[in-house]
Amino acid sequence: MPVVLRLDDPDSRYTAVRLASDLHLSHEQRSFARNGTGWVLEVELPDVLRLEYKLEVDHPDGGTEHILDPGNDKTAPGAFGDKSVLELDGYAAPEWLHAQAVPGRYDEAEIRGRGLGGTVAVRVWSPESFPPGTPARLLLANDGPEYDALAQLTRYAGAVIARGDVPPFRVALLQPGDRNNWYSASAAYSRVLDSDVLPQLRAGFGVIGQPVGMGASLGALAMLHAQRRYPRLLSGAFLQSGSYFIPRYDRHESGFSRYTRITRFVRDTLRDGEYAMPVPVTLTVGRAEENAENNREMARALAAQGYEVSLEEVLDMHNYVGWRDAFDPHLTQLLKRAWTR
Repeated sequence: MPVVLRLDDPDSRYTAVRLASDLHLSHEQRSFARNGTGWVLEVELPDVLRLEYKLEVDHPDGGTEHILDPGNDKTAPGAFGDKSVLELDGYAAPEWLHAQAVPGRYDEAEIRGRGLGGTVAVRVWSPESFPPGTPARLLLANDGPEYDALAQLTRYAGAVIARGDVPPFRVALLQPGDRNNWYSASAAYSRVLDSDVLPQLRAGFGVIGQPVGMGASLGALAMLHAQRRYPRLLSGAFLQSGSYFIPRYDRHESGFSRYTRITRFVRDTLRDGEYAMPVPVTLTVGRAEENAENNREMARALAAQGYEVSLEEVLDMHNYVGWRDAFDPHLTQLLKRAWTR
C-alpha cells in the first residue's frame, strides 16, 4: 500500500531527508524529494499494517540527525526510544489491552549465574491469589522487563487468565544482563537456566510441570538454544523474530561479536535432529522483516525433526508492539498445547 510522508521545512533547515525504518528500501526509495517549502516521499508499504520509523535528516553543516516525524503525533516505545508510527487501514490493537484482568503481584529474585560472571535478576509476576509457595504453571521470558514495559506481557497474562483460556500461571521476567553474550547461543546461559534459575524458582515459588519459554530476536535464539541443550527444560517455546543467522541471508550481521557462535548453532540445529526431544513451538515473524527467511528455514527444520511447529507471519516488523500483537491468539494457543499434553 503506498503512503505519502511530508516534512515541512520552510526555512531550509535540512539538505536531505530519508525514511529510517526496518523496511528493505534502497537509498533512492527512502529519500524524500524537495517539494516547495517541504519534503515529500511516496513509499510502498508491502506486507505491513503498521510501521515504526524515524526521519533521518541532514543539516547544512554536514551533521545528520534522526528525529520523530513532527507531522505525526502517534508514537510507540522501543528498546532504543520512541518512534513515530503509521497505522494503516485494517490495523487494530489487541482487545486484551482493555479487557478485564486478574490482579497480580511482583516479587524480586537474584539468582547466581554460575559461569556467567554475574547474577540473573528475575522479577516474578503472579496472580494476586497465588503468593510464593502456591504451585502454578510458569512462563519464562528472556528480556522480561522489556517485554513487560514495552509489550505489556503481564497485562496479557492477567487478561487470558481472567478469560479462562489457560490455567493461572506466573511469568518470570528474566533481566538480560550481558545480553549480547548470554543470548548468543551461550552454553553457560543455557546451563544457568536449567541448573540455577528454574530450580530456584521451583523452590521459592512452586512450579507445576515444565515452563514454557519465550523470547524475541536474540532472546528467541537463546531460548531455542536452551531447549536443544536441555530438552527437558521446557514444555514449549514461543519464539518471536528469532535471530537465527544463516550466512546466505545474514552476512551483514558478520560484524557481531558472537556471529560465528550463532551461525554454528543454527547450522547444527538445521542439520541434525538425531537427539532432538520435540516440544510444541510457535515462531512469529514479520512477513517483511529481515529475519523472515531464517525463521522460515528454522520452522521447516524443526517440523522435520518432529516438533509441533506453528509459523505465524505477522504484518509488522521487528519491534515490541508487533510482538505484543502476536500474543493473542498465538501465545495463548501455545500455552494450551504445552500445558495440556
